[in-house]
Amino acid sequence: MGGITRRGWLRAGLGAAAWGLAGPWARAGAGARGQEAGDLGLAPVGEMPVRPSREIEASPLGVGFEVLDRKIFDPHRATPWVGKLGVKWARCQTGWARTETTQGEYDFGWLDDVVDGLLAVGVQPWFNLGYGNPLYSPGADAAAVGWVPVFDESARQAWVRYTRAIAEHFAGRVQHWEIWNEPNISHFWKPKKSDPADYAALVALTAPEIRRRVPDAVIIGGATAGIDVPFVRGCLEHGLAAHVDKVTYHPYRRRPEAGYRDQVTALREALAAHKKGIEIWQGENGCPSRQGGSGALSGLPWTETLQAKWLLRRILTDLLLDVEMTSYFVIVDLVGYRGKRNDKGLLGGDYTPKPSYFAYQRLAALLDARSERCSLRTAFEGADDGRTVAAVFRRTGRLLMAYWHPEDLFEGFGRRRVRAEIGTDAGACLERPVLADPLTGRVYRLDGAAAGGGTWRLPSLPLVDWPLLVADAALLE
Repeated sequence: MGGITRRGWLRAGLGAAAWGLAGPWARAGAGARGQEAGDLGLAPVGEMPVRPSREIEASPLGVGFEVLDRKIFDPHRATPWVGKLGVKWARCQTGWARTETTQGEYDFGWLDDVVDGLLAVGVQPWFNLGYGNPLYSPGADAAAVGWVPVFDESARQAWVRYTRAIAEHFAGRVQHWEIWNEPNISHFWKPKKSDPADYAALVALTAPEIRRRVPDAVIIGGATAGIDVPFVRGCLEHGLAAHVDKVTYHPYRRRPEAGYRDQVTALREALAAHKKGIEIWQGENGCPSRQGGSGALSGLPWTETLQAKWLLRRILTDLLLDVEMTSYFVIVDLVGYRGKRNDKGLLGGDYTPKPSYFAYQRLAALLDARSERCSLRTAFEGADDGRTVAAVFRRTGRLLMAYWHPEDLFEGFGRRRVRAEIGTDAGACLERPVLADPLTGRVYRLDGAAAGGGTWRLPSLPLVDWPLLVADAALLE
């Protein structure tokens, strides 16, 4: 890369033309940062398309738009980037302490700007309702992060009044309401020790007030740090299922796939034992683009390229397991967060996009609601050690398969070659197979692919530690 900065790439306009890419896949503005991933040893034939959120009708993909209750970033600078990303959901924290600074008076103007800005670019805000308010919790700081209004009667009544006011104000614009954030850890549950019974009581107090004012409200519970099945089970035993339609969790981990399937299965089983039909959302998860700073995973030697690889694996693992909605935390680096900075943003602190932004943008263009996961047989031979992950989708009658090696990103997994087989499906044709790399945006020709006996055979695929996509060429035109 020769020391070229992210801003330098953007100003120079280095995209498809800079790499000599042509053909129907070339798209202006798709971005070329992150090319340090290198060539895959195949002949490039084009570049992956991108689409703004307004052109996508529905999608399971979202992005975090949190901490505006603490004025950490400028939503006016970040919102246009959200609209170009191609996601359809944005998680917003509501900020009781920012809204009610004088008892009984509510100023939702700041939150109106956030909500209306997102809706204007084709993205649906969903609310995380919290935190406390120093007017009613004297021990809290100005933001009252984590201070729960259920241990004092005056705070309880003030919370109910606030809930009524915000629900009435945003009815018709916001349908999905998540109650509290990470109630299973002490940092977000003060002044007492976290307890499932207390959280269930908060939801029981809050949810009916929202439903009375937002008739089509979708109530979301959980929002746990990690996939805390024992905590959720305790909440269910205290009546949580009677009040919620969905449950969220925040599965921060250095390797997205590690233990994930088993935990998701256990969570679903716990929910089903109390109430059928409660869907799960991955509500908050991200990783830094550099070492240091604050927040989860910040002590590891991250780079911008590793962040992009991690993001692709996180999102595709969620889609593979049929998680109804998956969100990446967060849209922009949180400069000044807890006195430091949290570098999980898709945008840097200067509001320019990182490789992770472009990787997510390319994925969002292909894996919206028109892409349906299907259970076709896949097999990999050669340098594969039996751990290759594959997620197969059908999109408008054509096949799309993501595959990758789930190696720890800090172990230096080298590029390998594998032979692959994919079962055929009349509803998912693969007439002109190509290989797409969402990390770089390049599309490659696949030579030697052949079909027969109910199987597509791909004799020489590159295998790397981030997802590559085998697709019918028509999906990328």
